[in-house]
This record gives sequence, structure tokens and C-alpha cells, in this order.
Amino acid sequence: MEAGGTTGFAGSFLRLARPKQWTKNGFVMAGLVFSGKALSPTSVLDALLAFAAFCLLSSAVYAANDVLDIEEDRKHPLKRLRPIASGDVSIRSALAFSFVLAAVGLAIAFLLVNAGVGIAGLAYIALQAVYTTVLKHMAILDVMSISAGFVIRALAGVAAVASPVSPWLIVCTGLLTLFLGFSKRRHELATLGDGAAIHRRNLRDYSVPMLDEMMNIMLSATIIGYALYTFTVYRSEEEIFMMSSIPFVIYGVFRYMLLVHRDGGGNPDMLLLQDRPLQVSLLLWLVVVMTVLYVL
Repeated sequence: MEAGGTTGFAGSFLRLARPKQWTKNGFVMAGLVFSGKALSPTSVLDALLAFAAFCLLSSAVYAANDVLDIEEDRKHPLKRLRPIASGDVSIRSALAFSFVLAAVGLAIAFLLVNAGVGIAGLAYIALQAVYTTVLKHMAILDVMSISAGFVIRALAGVAAVASPVSPWLIVCTGLLTLFLGFSKRRHELATLGDGAAIHRRNLRDYSVPMLDEMMNIMLSATIIGYALYTFTVYRSEEEIFMMSSIPFVIYGVFRYMLLVHRDGGGNPDMLLLQDRPLQVSLLLWLVVVMTVLYVL
């Protein structure tokens, strides 16, 4: 539920920041793990600061976006409970809140980490500005824009630890988030039914069968892309065990697909917080990856 259980003035601004969706910024930490620098205190601190910066930047975007979507949100069965749509937070206060969050986030990125993370933060803000005003209303490009936002997060994580950019990071992140993006659109269609276009204009161009096809394509591409990554990058006698992480990726995406078709799916970040099998799969995948990279 959008409203959550937090009340009061401070609680309204906390809900406006949507901290439950900060799990999306976990992609920032991928650069730390796969760079082999997860045991370096300096690198860990820089990665955590980059993560914090993107949490603030993403919350700034949520606040600004809620201002722009206020009328549509008021017609939505759940989004009408958001702080701005419900009147708990004024438009002026929300915009000021968004500006402060963005300013602090960029300050952390530029001043406490490095210019690369700061530039990634600016690129993220610019992308979200175009997405919120234009691309979110254009079918397919809306999901591609969301995916690009996750790729920027991953690149920020790489910049934070001063590691070379791997094209596989871009490919795997892009494919996985396209799959998740199309599944989210499917959830919106299934939830809102015939009135979906009233709440989000681009939904009139989608259909559940079309989105099922798109999801199937991206699901297959994600599994193949990750498998090729483990085959081509990790070839030494110790590193070949990275292939043993593939089953956890397969289970994770299939488990998510099951939830989409059985329960309607939903926001990937919320499912990750609520579904225990997904959590276990992610944990076991991380154990295998860390073992191969740091123990063997």
C-alpha cells in the first residue's frame, strides 16, 4: 500500500522519498563485487557513498514525478494515497524537498566519491527529466528508459571503485531490467484493467499478450547473456565455478515470472522485500559469486 503505516509531517516526507524502493540502487554495488575490491575498506566506503547518493537522487526524482502526476495519481486506487495526491504534502514543499535531496545527492557524489560518480548522477537526473516529461508516455521507450537508469546506476558503482567498465555489466543489467520493466507494465495492465490508460497514457499501446511476448524474449536473453558472461570471462581452473551461479539466476527470473502470472507481479523491489524464495535465491547467488571471486 502506498500510504504505508507512517503518519505525521515527517512521515509524509519519508513516504514521499519511498525508501522501500532504494533496493533498486543495489545495482550500484555490482561494481564493487565484480571488481574484486569488496575486501578493500576504501572501496567499500566509496561504493556505499555512491549508493547513498543514488538513494537521495532517486527519492528526488520520485518527489518531482509525484508533483507532475498528481492528477493521474488521484484517480489511481493506490497512488491516490501518496503524500502529494492525498494533500499531506503541498506541491511547493515537495519541489523544495526534491531540490534539497538532489543537491545533497550530487554533493556526496562529486565531493565525497569522485567526478565519475557525479557525472553518472547528473546523467541519471537528466534521463529522469526526459523520461518524466516525454518518454514515460511512449510505449517501449518508457521501459528502455527505465532500464537505462539501472545501467547508469551500475556504471556509477564501477566509477566509485575506479574499475574498468565491463560490457557484460551493461548487457546483463540492461537485459534483466528490461524484463522487469515489461513485467511491471503487465502488472499495471492487469491491476487497472480497462481504465489503465486513464492512469498512464502509454498503457493504451500495450496489451497483456504483447507484454508476455516481450517478457519471454527478455527472459531468454537474460539467461543466455548471463551464461555467456560466465563462460567467456571466467576461464581459469578456479573461476570456472562461476558457472555454478547460473541455476540461481535461472530460478530467480523464473520465480519472478511465476509471481507475475500467479499473483499479478508488481514492483520488483517490493517483491524482493516480500518473497522469501527470491531472497534465498539472491543470497545463494551472491555466496557463489563471492566464493569464486574472493575465496577460490
